[in-house]
Amino acid sequence: MRESAEFRLAVECCRDSFDGWTGEPATPSHNRFDWQSFLDLVSFHRVEGFVWNALSNRDFSIPRDIRAQLSVAASTIAADNLKATVECATLRDGLAEVGVPLLFLKGLTLASLAYGRPALKAAVDIDVLIDLVDLEAAADLLREHGYRVTIPRSEQALRTWHRRSRESVWVREQPFSQIDLHTRVADNPLLIPGISVRSSSQIVDVGSGQRLPTLATEELFAYLAVHGGTSSWFRLKWVSDFAGLIHSKKPAEIEKLYRRSQEQGAGRAAAQGLLLADRLFETLAKNPELRAELQRDRATRRLVEISFSLLARRPREPTEHMLGTLPLHLAPFLLMPGWRYKASELVGQVGKMTSQFVA
Repeated sequence: MRESAEFRLAVECCRDSFDGWTGEPATPSHNRFDWQSFLDLVSFHRVEGFVWNALSNRDFSIPRDIRAQLSVAASTIAADNLKATVECATLRDGLAEVGVPLLFLKGLTLASLAYGRPALKAAVDIDVLIDLVDLEAAADLLREHGYRVTIPRSEQALRTWHRRSRESVWVREQPFSQIDLHTRVADNPLLIPGISVRSSSQIVDVGSGQRLPTLATEELFAYLAVHGGTSSWFRLKWVSDFAGLIHSKKPAEIEKLYRRSQEQGAGRAAAQGLLLADRLFETLAKNPELRAELQRDRATRRLVEISFSLLARRPREPTEHMLGTLPLHLAPFLLMPGWRYKASELVGQVGKMTSQFVA
């Protein structure tokens, strides 16, 4: 599948927002550019903030209504991130008071590391990682702050749910906020099993005088690869975050991150992420030997093609068409070789569906 001119511009806008990017600016490829299709695409991929950052001061003509909608979307993203900063600080301090260690995954911390400006990156939730032993204490704190669990549907099923799923979803209606409470970083226990809230970490300045803890770069690289791989990377934002994190790394540093991810159990997800980022952002342009090594694996090439086809197609949620979620269920079976992993993936997917139905 070929990428459209609209998709290519969206990719270039994401690249222009990478921290330290100094290359050619994003530009539409021809005069017949479909701006409405472009708007639909960037809204689906949740990259409006990057697009507005790249295009708002450019000289070429963007239709007035499209410009207005992009401006509003970017302003909304920035405002939401300010609110999220306050909420993250409240969670950090509240959990610290009851002795619960936490790390923030993705979100503001990743935005600061990858783009230098947290206000650009859209997020629909706050991802918090804790230890399973602290689940009840964290749940109590969330309830005190007005949150209720929505996945699973019953709090009585919470601990059972967390045995099969990496996260539960908590929502507060006024003011609205969603927290994905993680007790592990992957649904399949054979993927990155050693990465947890007690792994190496770093403190990141996310603006507004706040500093938040997240995984150290090696662990974060492996986590982002597995997160993207288990969802087949069907949103451009995820690939952009991954590529942005390593954009300023030297070739030897990128290879080291990949080698370390294999020791941590990221499987083919790291190779898939690197090759997909390379296809879109030329991430491995200075790592031709590593690129060739990763491309030699047939299953990895297949994973990349699945993800690229999902990215480049007409933007719509996988649930909006028949069998749309099938690649998201089948592709994870390729992330590691061997029957033991595949059996674990099958048991996990069936168990998760069963738990949600029972809950």
